[in-house]
Amino acid sequence: MPADNRPNWDQYFMEIAHLVARRTTCTRRAVGAVLVKDKRILATGYNGVPAGIEHCLTRGCLREQLGIPSGQRHEICRGLHAEQNAIIQAAKYGINIDGSMVYCTTQPCILCAKILINAGITQIVYAEPYPDEMTMGMLAEAGVLVRVYEA
Repeated sequence: MPADNRPNWDQYFMEIAHLVARRTTCTRRAVGAVLVKDKRILATGYNGVPAGIEHCLTRGCLREQLGIPSGQRHEICRGLHAEQNAIIQAAKYGINIDGSMVYCTTQPCILCAKILINAGITQIVYAEPYPDEMTMGMLAEAGVLVRVYEA
């Protein structure tokens, strides 16, 4: 492969995040997350229900049935967010993610922002915006660097 076709690190990890997102079981939005430290992948996650639970693809989405807009009433969603699943996978397999960064296909919501802060994530790179006004303020206050991915 010619050197000019070689992806830079942001492209590489964001393309992997988009691939991971394709595993989603959510009917509303496909999101992928990749935890990275020292240019090495630590864990990945996509949005969907917990293991052993019927997928929303077959059961349907309660938030959609109730007409709840995106970014609201997270507590009645059966699924976990991609960032949450990536952190859970790291914890399950004993992988230290303190000081790592995350590539997300979508800007984290406020719930995930709080989790990422306490998990020690130092940088977030995301591709698409998300309708959650509190997130950016809280991440800035915590000193987490946030960048919008530019292809």
